[in-house]
Amino acid sequence: MSKVHIELTVNGKAHESLVEPRTLLIHYLREDLGLTGAHIGCETGHCGACTVDIDGMSVKSCTMFAAQANGADILTIEGVAAPDGTLHALQEGFREMHGLQCGYCTPGMIVRAHRLLQENPRPTEAEIRAGISGNLCRCTGYQNIVKAIQYAAAKLAGEPFQEAAE
Repeated sequence: MSKVHIELTVNGKAHESLVEPRTLLIHYLREDLGLTGAHIGCETGHCGACTVDIDGMSVKSCTMFAAQANGADILTIEGVAAPDGTLHALQEGFREMHGLQCGYCTPGMIVRAHRLLQENPRPTEAEIRAGISGNLCRCTGYQNIVKAIQYAAAKLAGEPFQEAAE
């Protein structure tokens, strides 16, 4: 099978590769680039474990061929933290608010939440729940994930996080 030449930027770093036309983006990221943060879950686009940000949009990388990403700017979970390793407010929020249990959905959830907060810096609880509805978590019941995103939104806005009274 002849290969396709692609050039893309992943987490700020340029990459140039030859890939088989049938190579899924998730497999290219994990196997060719060694970026194993995005997980392979359902391989049908339903769970969101493979979510990455492509040219300003959340994309489930199991639904896209690497060749389709030619010329794209991609952000994976590995690119969310600062270059010096300082956690992003979302990563900190997931840690502080106990927004993860097994952690399998966490990379995709954080990358999706990252885009959500860029689109809507101060989302309501309902907007957060709608915004992450394409990413499934089998462990947490979502309450602490929502709190983690609220925590990050407040921190990014320079405001103290105030948990709602239960």
